[in-house]
Amino acid sequence: MSSDPDDDPRVPITCPECETTSRVPLPDVAAAIDRHNDQLHDGEDVARVDPDVAEQLADMVATDLGLLED
Repeated sequence: MSSDPDDDPRVPITCPECETTSRVPLPDVAAAIDRHNDQLHDGEDVARVDPDVAEQLADMVATDLGLLED
């Protein structure tokens, strides 16, 4: 089974300061955010995963780990 980069889910990245949004493959998210922030914002954490998507992912992970169970 070969891994095709075009098959990777694409994650929305937003930068409210630049007023831009892009979608990058999941394995490249951290590098893309770091590169954007380094090049355009002197390393300040401005660009990020779309907040709505990040919240949904956090909820899914918490559920999978059983952190929301009583």
